Amino acid sequence: IPFESKEPSSQPAMTKESSSIAFCLGLSLSSSVRDTVVSRAVSNSARYYARRSTQKSWKKSAFVLDHAVASKWSLSAQRTQSSSRGLYMEAGKPGSSSSSTSKASSSAVATPAKNWTSNEIREAFLKFYETRTHKRIPSSSLIPEDPTILLTIAGMVQFKPIFLGLKQPEVPRATTTQKCIRTNDIENVGVTKRHHTFFEMLGNFSFGDYFKKDAIAYAYELITKVYGIPKEHLAVSVYEKDDEAFEIWKNDIKMPENRIKRMGEKDNFWASGPTGPCGGCSEIYWSPYNLANETDIDLEDDERFLELYNLVFMQYNRDIEGNLTPLKNKNIDTGMGLERMCQVLQQVPNNYETDLMKPLIDITALLCGKKYSECSEKQKTSMKVIADHTRAVMHLVTDGVRTSNMGRGYICRRLVRRIIRHGRQLGIEGPFISKVLAVAVKLATEAGFTDCAKKHDMVRAELEREESRFLATLDRGEQRLSEVMDACKAQGVNTISGEDAFELYDTFGFPLELTQETALENGMEVDNAKFEVCMEEQRQRARAAHETLDLTQGAELARLANEAGKSEFLGYTDLVVKGPEIKAILVTGGEGETLVVEEGQQARIFLNKTPFYAEGGGQVGDRGLITVGTSVFQVQDVKKEADTFVHVGVVQSGALSVGDVVVAEVNEEMRRRTRCHHTATHLLQSALRKVLGPDQVSQAGSLVDASRLRFDFNSPKALTNEELIAVEDFVNTWIQQAHSTTAKNMPLDEAVKKGAIAMFGEKYNKDNVRVIDVPGVSMELCGGTHVSNTSEIGLFKILSESGIASGVRRIEAVCGTAALEYLRSRDDIVKGVSGMLKARPEEIMDRIGNMVDEIRSNQKDIENLKNQLAFAQSDSLLSETKKMGADGKFQVLVTEMSKGTSADMLKAAAQRLTQKLGDHSAVLLGAKTDDDKLVFVGSLGAQAVKKGAHAGKIVGSVAKLCGGNGGGRPDFAQAGGKESQKLREALELARSEFEKALN
Repeated sequence: IPFESKEPSSQPAMTKESSSIAFCLGLSLSSSVRDTVVSRAVSNSARYYARRSTQKSWKKSAFVLDHAVASKWSLSAQRTQSSSRGLYMEAGKPGSSSSSTSKASSSAVATPAKNWTSNEIREAFLKFYETRTHKRIPSSSLIPEDPTILLTIAGMVQFKPIFLGLKQPEVPRATTTQKCIRTNDIENVGVTKRHHTFFEMLGNFSFGDYFKKDAIAYAYELITKVYGIPKEHLAVSVYEKDDEAFEIWKNDIKMPENRIKRMGEKDNFWASGPTGPCGGCSEIYWSPYNLANETDIDLEDDERFLELYNLVFMQYNRDIEGNLTPLKNKNIDTGMGLERMCQVLQQVPNNYETDLMKPLIDITALLCGKKYSECSEKQKTSMKVIADHTRAVMHLVTDGVRTSNMGRGYICRRLVRRIIRHGRQLGIEGPFISKVLAVAVKLATEAGFTDCAKKHDMVRAELEREESRFLATLDRGEQRLSEVMDACKAQGVNTISGEDAFELYDTFGFPLELTQETALENGMEVDNAKFEVCMEEQRQRARAAHETLDLTQGAELARLANEAGKSEFLGYTDLVVKGPEIKAILVTGGEGETLVVEEGQQARIFLNKTPFYAEGGGQVGDRGLITVGTSVFQVQDVKKEADTFVHVGVVQSGALSVGDVVVAEVNEEMRRRTRCHHTATHLLQSALRKVLGPDQVSQAGSLVDASRLRFDFNSPKALTNEELIAVEDFVNTWIQQAHSTTAKNMPLDEAVKKGAIAMFGEKYNKDNVRVIDVPGVSMELCGGTHVSNTSEIGLFKILSESGIASGVRRIEAVCGTAALEYLRSRDDIVKGVSGMLKARPEEIMDRIGNMVDEIRSNQKDIENLKNQLAFAQSDSLLSETKKMGADGKFQVLVTEMSKGTSADMLKAAAQRLTQKLGDHSAVLLGAKTDDDKLVFVGSLGAQAVKKGAHAGKIVGSVAKLCGGNGGGRPDFAQAGGKESQKLREALELARSEFEKALN
């Protein structure tokens, strides 16, 4: 929205920004200047929205719709307050008998002592536990290290190895605010008061230190003393068999017994999986009503109670038979949803109207020219969805997720597309996500998630690319909907199937409401029941997709790795190591841990020291042999579990046992080829940054093995042939210059200051990282194996450059021996083609060009001959016409053309016949294609259409009989079929349909 302002020179200057508006919520302007600014904005059709504080003074805060403007103003989250109603109510349910009787006792209850911002609520939680000797731990990435879950879905995910006893805690107590993503109830987002995809989970954790008594006391003190929530508005639940927790609440906290609810295992017992750590829970609930005189509370009443804080007491281990035995070290795992606490302390009716998301709703309202308070519930829901999903995709992309059709990328893509769909429902046409994102980034940065600001440009570029692609998809969706309706009409049905409606919703982003409205406009309806079946099936798939946390998955492997201890890696300098000891053996295929593995068995062997490189950083694991005497274990891959190297392979001969002292030998040739490719990958990234610009390239993944290298990087466009040649030349020049390669270990901060490049989304040890330096050329953080001099690489050759996802390109290349093998294979091809054409290699291109031109010319001649043949055949068919109609004046021709007749030839023949037969004609031609499928074309004269015949409906019904679909206009239509054996039956059906219509 172009916006100009001419304030007096004494006021802050607001310059015109192309396609952007600095939207001020209370700059320090005089009332006359402010009114001038507002009136000018209104006169330019700019919608504005400003909320005044309770003192009626304008706040010093601003939200902007453009990154360029953002730097000019100091932004801060608006403290949202509910002006319509407070959330603290009188005792009892409205209209109930207890409501009237308890008014007196509840009338003194006031709102919280201060107006809390979300940042203050978060900091107060962390500071409270820090003062109680908890270490503040940063939020882990949304991409978890745990392979059993797709995204980080709970605050305890990063502590899973500790709770399983597989890792010793660095500290006995910890507190965090954890970014989380859950999409299993995505349809409830914006509909209910507190469903989200992205949320922050505040938590405090004890690893074998304090237990129930302290955990409960801390939680109660935090809520009542720090946050100032009156105790009369609190109730708690405990596990029905947990008498200890019940007594603590009753005797130590003095919670009235009528407000302590015992609940069953379903609600108040936490388990890591079918077996493993488990224990009861105690949950703290808040109510807007004074509960002092309540005698029978129902904590499942969502209108009256909101769960604020969940305390999990991990005190048992459950075995395979369900028996519970006490854990040696009892743990505490708690979770408090920041969004929920903000709703309570900021006194708003739902999580969305807190200062975490209300600014995003406001900016959305501005973009669609609406005022949130005046919107319908449906419009408010769309604004809430946009606010929630924008936060989610911002953090997902910041943490390294890219939109795609698989895994995390699919979740991100789905969220982006839902943002766009809901924007359309609000009337927002064209791209808009970047404008909402600018506000989301500012809020996240103020909350301490500084990576969002650092990577803002990258995130914006990724989301804009996906938005552009999906807007084009929506246009195709409109076309698809038109095709679906045409096909329905052609088949004589007026109902769009639930499957088609779901395809439009899921693939093309079409809301069901839009499909229904369009269908209604065309005199049709939608099979809503079947659509809901398809939706429920998708929900079930989503809920099953790594959205549950089972701590026991992979536990056996992790346990053995923990018992085997850390492996010493010697492979940077030695490829043969004598003296490693087998610490553990895990047989592949379900047998589990064993002491001996014999010939033919596949197993995983744990060594205390090894020369084998474990897969990591894009480099594959080494291959080779582990031997003891005449026994041989072939290593096919190497993985890393925590700090232990796990050698995966098969026993070729003899047997190996735990405790054996072995010889470990890496395949030297494969290692040499692999390290050439790895160093070449570093050179490739440097070359790309030189050719495209350092800000245009960021690594998105890589694969390095003995046969090739693959490098994925973020880039908005494909490389030209000239750019690829320039990249190739840079790499080969650096190889020929014989640069020495060095590897040094240093703290992460020091490496970054020196200019080392870190792979986006990779996790590094801040105290010790390995830096691979090719002086003057490349410096990267990398734990892989590399050449000592670039001359060892020999030759670098790019094989291909392609797009693998929106905004992600992939280069595949070979070097060294692999490059020589590639060139030899290409040379063999050239020699073979040269011999076949009896031409010198330098003549091949011209010779093939001439052949292609000749083939194209011959194909045109063949097509012309086929058309002439079709016309001649069609003319000969005129004698097969049949008269129809009461007076016999309609001439109908339904027949089969010769096999191989194309759809275009059939169309030309049908139209030629209709022209010759006149306005009272009806023609339907069918033919088998060369691949034994069917094609149908119908063409009707004007009088046949006027009589009631419809080409689209008749052709559609014929195609449907043959397992196909299609349709078209009343005067012309075409369709295809799959079941060629039904051609004659289909033609009989067409004759019958013409008779019905024309007689």
